[in-house]
Amino acid sequence: MQRKQFIRNSLLAGASVLPGAAAFATSRERAAAGQPFNLNYGIHDGMFRNSAGNDFIDQIKFAYDQGFRAIEDNGMAGRSPEQQQKIGDTLAKLGMSMGVFVLDKGGNGANTLAAGKPEFIEIFLKGCRQAVEVSKRCGGILTTVVPGDFERHLPMGMQTGNVIDALRRGVEILEPHKIIMVLEPLSDTPDLFLREADQAYAICRAINSPSCKILFDMYHIQRNQGNIIRLIDHTYSEIGYFQIGNNPGRNEPGTGEMDYRSIFSHIHEKGYRGVLGMEHGNAHPGKEGEAALIQAYRDADKF
Repeated sequence: MQRKQFIRNSLLAGASVLPGAAAFATSRERAAAGQPFNLNYGIHDGMFRNSAGNDFIDQIKFAYDQGFRAIEDNGMAGRSPEQQQKIGDTLAKLGMSMGVFVLDKGGNGANTLAAGKPEFIEIFLKGCRQAVEVSKRCGGILTTVVPGDFERHLPMGMQTGNVIDALRRGVEILEPHKIIMVLEPLSDTPDLFLREADQAYAICRAINSPSCKILFDMYHIQRNQGNIIRLIDHTYSEIGYFQIGNNPGRNEPGTGEMDYRSIFSHIHEKGYRGVLGMEHGNAHPGKEGEAALIQAYRDADKF
C-alpha cells in the first residue's frame, strides 16, 4: 500500500466511525442533547462517574447519549484482557472510536530511549508487542510513546539518534498491524527528552513511517511553546492525534487562557476527523460539574 494511502486509511481507522450528517448540521440543531459534535472528542474513565457510576462501560454509554463518539484510555494496557475486550465490544456496538492507550515502556522517565541501552530498548519493544495484542481486543490503533528523560552525559545529537534507532525498531513491530505510535511532547518536568512539537516533527520525519506520528497535546504544547495554531500548521503532516486541556488548570475548554473554539475550528478546517482526547480534569465537582463540562464542549464546538 502506498504510504499516503496507508496514512489516510490509518487516520480514518483511528476515527473508527465518524459522526454522521447530524454532526455538520447547524449549531442550533447540534445543541440538542445527544447530537454528535463537529469533532470527535474522546472521554476518559472517571469523567462522568457522578452521572453514570464507577463502571467505565456505563460511563461510555452515558457519553454516547450526550453526543460523544469516542474514548481514550491511558491505562488500557493495564486492564485485564477480558475488560479490554468488553470495552472494544461496547465501542463497536455503539459505533464509537477508540483513541490512544499508553504503550508500556516502564515509565515516562525511567528506561529512557535516549540512553541507547539494550535493556531499555527491549522493554520498549516488549511494550510494542503487547500493544499489538491490546489493539486487537479494544479496537484501538493509536498508542502513546514518551521516550523518557534526557541522558545528560550524552550530546543531544546522540540522544536523538538513539531515540530514532529505538523507534524504528518499534515501527517494525507495529507497522504490519497498522498501529500508530504517537510521540507526546510533555511539560511535566524539564528532565524529559521530548518537550516540543517541532522536535517530535523532526523525529517523525527521520523515521518516515505511517506508524510514527505526533501526539499534539495542546495543554503541554501551550505550556512549553504556546502559538498553538501556528504550530499545528507547521507540524500537521506528522500529527496523528490531538489531546485537549486548558491552561492553567488542565480542565475543559472555557476554563483557561486558550481559545478552544478557534482552535477546534482550525483543526476542523484542516480536515482532521480523528479522535481528540479529553485528557483533562473537570473544573467543577459532581453532576453539575459534568453537565458544565458537556456544555463547555457544546460552546467550543460552535463553528
